[in-house]
Order: sequence, then C-alpha cells, then structure tokens
Amino acid sequence: MHASEEMNVESIPWQRLTTAYGRGKELPRLINEEEYREIANLIEHQGTLWQVTPWALLFLLKKLKQKDAQIVQPEEIVLYGAVADALADHGCEQAAHVEEMAALLAERYLWPVSEEEDEEQWEEGEPRGYEEVAFSSYYYHSHQLLKAAVPTFERISRENRGLADKISALLDRMEF
Repeated sequence: MHASEEMNVESIPWQRLTTAYGRGKELPRLINEEEYREIANLIEHQGTLWQVTPWALLFLLKKLKQKDAQIVQPEEIVLYGAVADALADHGCEQAAHVEEMAALLAERYLWPVSEEEDEEQWEEGEPRGYEEVAFSSYYYHSHQLLKAAVPTFERISRENRGLADKISALLDRMEF
C-alpha cells in the first residue's frame, strides 16, 4: 500500500502547497463540503495543475468511490474533466517524476510556513515545488489517480444515467 493511500485530508500540509490563487489552506473545508466549482478553480487553471491537485484528487476520488451514484453532482464530473483536459497535452508517462506521491510532501518541495514572502517566491524565478521533476509529478500522479478511478466512473455512469453523457465525455478525454 502506498503511503498516500493511508493519509487523510487533515494530514496534508495544505497551507504549504500552492493553488492557482495562493495557498491551499481552504481545500480541506471545500473537499468536506463538496464545493466542486471552488475546488476546480484552485486545482486547475488555464491548463495548469498545481501542487494541491493530486492531493485534492486523492481525497475526492476516495469519496467518489464510496458514493451512491445517485448523489454524484455534475460539477464533480466537470472538475475531473478539467483535470483530464490539462493532462491531455502533457506527456505524463514519459516525464520525470517522483515515484511515490508522498515524496511530494518532503520539506524541499513545500513552501515556507509564513506566507509573507509568497509574491517574492514567484518573482524570483522557480519557486519551491516547481522544479521540473516536482511539477511533472503533479501531472503524473493526477493522471495515475484518474486512471485508477475509471471503474468508479464506469459504475456511476451505469447507475446514474443522468451523468452518463458527462462521464462518457470524461472517459473519452482520458484516453491520453
């Protein structure tokens, strides 16, 4: 079993991981409250995935696997589609990456505890956690998580005909 499979939402240092709009400290609440549009805005922006993306997917997909298909919201499927679109143009399988997703929580990839110098981090060039291997790892592990969820998507599509078209489109986009 991978270490990332044993983690829970509270064990991730969200405040030290970046989103499209700053730090990820709001993600545990958004995940627990199933605020899919908000989550989508934070984990994918204009085809770019962020440090928080694989972690958000890990917990969202764990919850999805356990859900009754009738309560799955269309916005959740749209969120996965946005990530799949970002992955489509990225060579996930060939790019260098860290093998274990949990390694992305090593100190060398995390942002400082204090947010005071965040703007300088971006302006000074390559900020922590955005060197090539780490950045490619966000895509690689997001890709692996979505691929592993295909049986869940297929089950939901069979059990909730109202989402069948959205899921079919998602699965088509996942053929990267």
